Amino acid sequence: MAVAGALQAVILAGGQGTRLRPLTLSRAKPVVPLLNRPILAYQFALLRAHGVSDVVLACSYRVADVRAALGDAEHLGVKLRYVVEHEPLGTGGGVRNASDLLSGTLFVLNGDILTDADLTAMRKRHEERGSRTTIFLQSVSDPRQYGLVESDPSGRLQRFREKPTDDSEITTDTINAGIYLIDADLLRRISPDRPSSIEREFFPGLIGDGIPCYGWCPTAYWRDIGNPSAYRAAQMDLLHGRVGIPLSPPGKQVDGSWVGNISVAPEARIVAPSVVGVGATLGPRCRVGPGAVVGDGVRIGADARIEGAVVWERVDIGAGAVLRDCVVGADARIGAHAHVGPEVVLESGAVVADRATLTR
Repeated sequence: MAVAGALQAVILAGGQGTRLRPLTLSRAKPVVPLLNRPILAYQFALLRAHGVSDVVLACSYRVADVRAALGDAEHLGVKLRYVVEHEPLGTGGGVRNASDLLSGTLFVLNGDILTDADLTAMRKRHEERGSRTTIFLQSVSDPRQYGLVESDPSGRLQRFREKPTDDSEITTDTINAGIYLIDADLLRRISPDRPSSIEREFFPGLIGDGIPCYGWCPTAYWRDIGNPSAYRAAQMDLLHGRVGIPLSPPGKQVDGSWVGNISVAPEARIVAPSVVGVGATLGPRCRVGPGAVVGDGVRIGADARIEGAVVWERVDIGAGAVLRDCVVGADARIGAHAHVGPEVVLESGAVVADRATLTR
């Protein structure tokens, strides 16, 4: 049961992370690392900063991995409970499946967004308008890859539109940014017996029935991190301080980088801003950074170069290898003098031969 008067949130994390493959072939999306912390740690930090500490995770894929990584999340400042879908229920069904644990007005978040939006201001606007549902909207320069949300001058929602197929169908530049405030009583409108979409069924149904629903379109950092390119870019944004979430990478801050307990050979350099995880080994004359994210237990050979790259745990990087603006999954092996170029994404366990060159 919900605690009376407590602010609650549901995080929708039931998908398999297909857009983020091959990274999610070996790891559930909610615990894919951002600066060596699980993605969801940043959502927990945002919620906690706005008085929300009771969180329900609606999940279905690799749940054991998620539990092993997050536990009850007390170390991340929230109380986390799990609601497991035995069959995928969609975004609407996922919230409905958690409804027995919910009451009052609650936040609902898509699990694959990174934002520093002022949720306190969102809640204040929700209450001032007498809204039953408020949706965080984001203005984007190219809305063609998103569903559109139309509203009147007062902010009251008028219509949800599917992704436009040509420019003539673009009626607004505002999209659904994946955070909602919903009166829990409304969740009874969602069928418990079948998959459903909160965007395509629940919200349009509320609008059609005249229930007060408003959009909220603040100035805030926002990024959908559902694909590898956006995933890497989000980490660069975090490294450069563009995201106002009160959560630092693990390790101590040293000369503008975050560094764990590592082994550093003579003339090895860490160039800020970078993150280097616990147990990493930096070989002679190697250079890590700027913009490098190196996971725990990574071994970097002599004269290797890592710049703008995200490297997961226990990767072995050979002497003289160069990694630039790429993503490398856990336990991969990069041969000596190999080059891994921009936009390349290597799955966990990948092997790159000596002197090979990978480009996209």
